[in-house]
Amino acid sequence: MKKKVLFTGALLALVALPALAWAADEVAPTIMNNADAIKGVQTNLDYVWTLVAAALVFFMQAGFAMVETGFTRAKNAVNIMMKNLMDFSMGSLFFWAIGFGLMFGTTSTGWFGTNGFFLSDFTMGGDPWVLTFWMFQCVFAATAATIVSGAMAERTKFTSYLIYSAALCAFIYPVFGGWAWGSLFHGSGWLEGMGFIDFAGSTVVHSIGGWAALAGAIVLGPRIGKYGKNGEVKAIPGHNIPMAACGVFILWLGWFGFNPGSTTAGNTDIAMIFVNTNLAACAGCVAGMITSWIIFKKPDIGMSLNGALAGLVGITAGCANVSPNSSIIIGLIAGVLVVISVIVIDRMHIDDPVGAVSVHGVCGAWGTLAAGLFNIGGMTAKIVTTQLIGIGAAFFWSFGCAYILFRIIKATVGLRVSAEEEIEGLDYGEHGSHAYADFLTK
Repeated sequence: MKKKVLFTGALLALVALPALAWAADEVAPTIMNNADAIKGVQTNLDYVWTLVAAALVFFMQAGFAMVETGFTRAKNAVNIMMKNLMDFSMGSLFFWAIGFGLMFGTTSTGWFGTNGFFLSDFTMGGDPWVLTFWMFQCVFAATAATIVSGAMAERTKFTSYLIYSAALCAFIYPVFGGWAWGSLFHGSGWLEGMGFIDFAGSTVVHSIGGWAALAGAIVLGPRIGKYGKNGEVKAIPGHNIPMAACGVFILWLGWFGFNPGSTTAGNTDIAMIFVNTNLAACAGCVAGMITSWIIFKKPDIGMSLNGALAGLVGITAGCANVSPNSSIIIGLIAGVLVVISVIVIDRMHIDDPVGAVSVHGVCGAWGTLAAGLFNIGGMTAKIVTTQLIGIGAAFFWSFGCAYILFRIIKATVGLRVSAEEEIEGLDYGEHGSHAYADFLTK
């Protein structure tokens, strides 16, 4: 009986072998197809997340426009809105034509790219990732350009501003960007080769814009009435602080695309970057409020708002390589720094109506250094030295190029409006319109 059972089992196994083999042949492609499908889903998610992040960063243009308009006088509101509109529009076209190739084109020297101009890397049937990547990088370039608008507000010729925006997006920003980020696409930069840390652009975007803003403010000179005969600093209040506050909230929201979006991948890494970004902003806001409270005896809204932006700028370099605890420290220091910097720059008779140099230049440099000091993988002398080299290179490149550019513009087409136009307001003199037609403005 036992032998019959064994014989029957063996016979059934022999009969079943072809069926099992057939089933295995059918299952194997299914497993392969599932793996391909999973990979395809991840690829599509990377595209979608990167483009959504790009849209959030683009929305920051509205934030910058509202902050700058709110912190300045009503008679210049149209002019500032026009500048923010056009630096994105002009900047995008010049970044497409020239800047992207200089920043991410192939290079044998590590100094600038030599191809990829006019998006020539993309052809019909080619890899569409270049379009996604270009869009994300384009909104970063426009951010660097719009930073300068606030520091040069209320006295700059509109034509001159258009020239500057084109030059920054075509040349100044992309060259330094290639030094630090070139390998993200086809390039390779000498700074990143040294191990420079700037994940989302404390220096690449913000300090480049901030130091260019410093050059512009110096060459342009202060607004009429900003400083007295004996050198005393006179406040020129903004006309709409609620607008400025809404602008900061929009910028804060946009930063959740700016920093986490720099992964260009929809994965779990973005969670810590979100948290670090938010904590640094909150810490910066609180530190700005407390510092202004101590100095001015009142909690100042302008300094508190700039404190939040300072924290955001400060965490941008190290958002992916510092802990949440460290991000709070980074934000707190940025919030104190921005208040002190605004006061010092004002006393140097450099007129920066919105504190752009302090927020983006100074706190961008601090954030870049902090990325090395608080690095999760450990701080070393080499890391800190590399960070300092990057900070110094950004200052000399951006300030130097922008200073020369503004001097050339001043000597040719002119940089500043006439005293009469400045007193009357740039809205009418430059654009023939008023932001608040039914109200008396001054």
